[in-house]
Amino acid sequence: MGRSPSSPVLSLVWAAAALLLNAALMVQSVPYDYSSSSECLAEPLEAHYGGGVIVNSDFSAGLQDWSAFGYGSVAEGASPTGNKYAVAANRTRPYQSVSQKVYLQNDTHYTLSGLNLIATAATHASLQLQSLWGLSLTRAGLVVAAWLQVSDRSADVIAVVKTADDFIHAGGVDAKSGCWSILKGGLTAAASGPAELYFESNSTVDVWVDNVSLQPFSKEEWSSHRHAAVKKARKRTVRLRARDAAGNPVPGARVHVRQVRSAFPLGSAMSKEIITNVKYQEWFAKRFTVTTFENEMKWYSTEWTQGHEDYTVPDLMLRFARSHGIAVRGHNVFWDDPRTQLGWVKALSCDQLRAAAANRMRSVMSRYAGQVIAWDVVNENLHFDFFEEKFGAGASAAFYQKAHGMDGGALMSMNDFNTLEQPTDPNGLPSKYLNKLSQIKDAFPGNGIGVRMAIGLEGHFGATPSIPYVRAALDTLSQAGVPIWVTEVDVKAGPDQAYHLEQVLREVYSHPAVHGIVLWTAWHPTGCYVMCLTDDNFNNLPVGDTVDKLIAEWKTTSHVGVADADGHYDAELFHGDYQVTVTHPAAAANSTVVQSLSVDRESDNEYTIHV
Repeated sequence: MGRSPSSPVLSLVWAAAALLLNAALMVQSVPYDYSSSSECLAEPLEAHYGGGVIVNSDFSAGLQDWSAFGYGSVAEGASPTGNKYAVAANRTRPYQSVSQKVYLQNDTHYTLSGLNLIATAATHASLQLQSLWGLSLTRAGLVVAAWLQVSDRSADVIAVVKTADDFIHAGGVDAKSGCWSILKGGLTAAASGPAELYFESNSTVDVWVDNVSLQPFSKEEWSSHRHAAVKKARKRTVRLRARDAAGNPVPGARVHVRQVRSAFPLGSAMSKEIITNVKYQEWFAKRFTVTTFENEMKWYSTEWTQGHEDYTVPDLMLRFARSHGIAVRGHNVFWDDPRTQLGWVKALSCDQLRAAAANRMRSVMSRYAGQVIAWDVVNENLHFDFFEEKFGAGASAAFYQKAHGMDGGALMSMNDFNTLEQPTDPNGLPSKYLNKLSQIKDAFPGNGIGVRMAIGLEGHFGATPSIPYVRAALDTLSQAGVPIWVTEVDVKAGPDQAYHLEQVLREVYSHPAVHGIVLWTAWHPTGCYVMCLTDDNFNNLPVGDTVDKLIAEWKTTSHVGVADADGHYDAELFHGDYQVTVTHPAAAANSTVVQSLSVDRESDNEYTIHV
């Protein structure tokens, strides 16, 4: 539905000007803005990055530089406080909107943020970037943020890029009436080209728009954001002070710092094959520090026939994990997907199911309480509602309360799919995830104060993950203030599978809100769920090499050096456990001290070692 320019010359001039503007804005590296909001606000916040490439982003100059798109009607609006915005009104077609032309540069990531909208009726709405004049967008990443409001109830608002060939969804939000909600998303397009920013709704709602921002980032800048975040969230500079028995500095003391264990949990799911396969055991144990049993702890594995429980397999798997210092996530107590329920479970009456569920929870949680670090209490309860259909809307909250009472030291985790990986899925929106999390937490006495909730994001990605969307979704989810785990990571097979897996892992690891990663790569002789790290002889496949490379990169290589004139030795260390060896420089002293220390966000940054 794009409009043709008045002449080819004008088209070229406009495109050249846009390119120059993009280049000028990218001369200096721009820090990434990780801010988002989980609140619905009375007034929209200011645009990120001062609007970026968007002109008149706050509508302080009225509708200057903005247009009516799709033969729609656009007017100026103002709040009682004087805040100005645009209104797309009297809409009869989905694409009728206020719009502004932009130019997307190849190999550039963009953040679209600080965008504020109000829709006057609840509907499924979407924000779109449409390519103009037959030019497609390519390899340009955008992080989308928008503020939205609807009049009488909630509405899904989805950000989309329409190219000549495709509709690319960039994210969404469950917008509310009476206040502004932020949409923050992202996408990767496919080529340079002019585009037009506009908003879409599949109903005749009015859409209010304010404080729009579209900020370009080169891929080098994007990587620099990751590097800076890793340095801040995963590392700490430690000063070692060598002192003699009298407390005097020991200049020239020889120092050796060796990491013995990483603090960041990185692991893989495991299958029951590991119980008897020595090669599998050896390959697994030397790499990973956390695991999830793929199926073996689930209800359908431990009680195939009602009343006949068998924990032999998960017991043996847990014994192996604990013997190698590998933490275990409890997966899962219940699964809300009706397709995963055994026939005997489906056949139970409501009262019978209530009793069976209570027995299931007592059985599995009393057996493994204190031995797992987290419980996926009700798996995938954003997308499914088997237990809610049986017990009412509060079923999940009730299960979480009981689970916390049985194992209060473990994280009580939601676990669901498509919140990171598929902006096309309205059921997996970050805002809906946060709403569900709040419902569960708020049902606890005292609104869940003291309850260790966690966010579990499965991370089953397609062949070409949208990295900007991953970061934006994490930004929004981080507003909950609870640990985020990415729990079931895999990437669909394709020619660039290893590359895309690396980009996903780097993006997730670098985000300060993420506390752990588990790959969904349990090995079977018949193959893996989606992605195997090895062949059947446990020789790495390309994705396995990628994982090994990152494991090595995210560890501290040994530091060897000497203390300075003040007896100090400074080392930048990844969080983890270390062995420090300090040797007195005087041979006659014949003094070497070995000391252990742990480095994390809260640990001391100075240690005194007497030699």
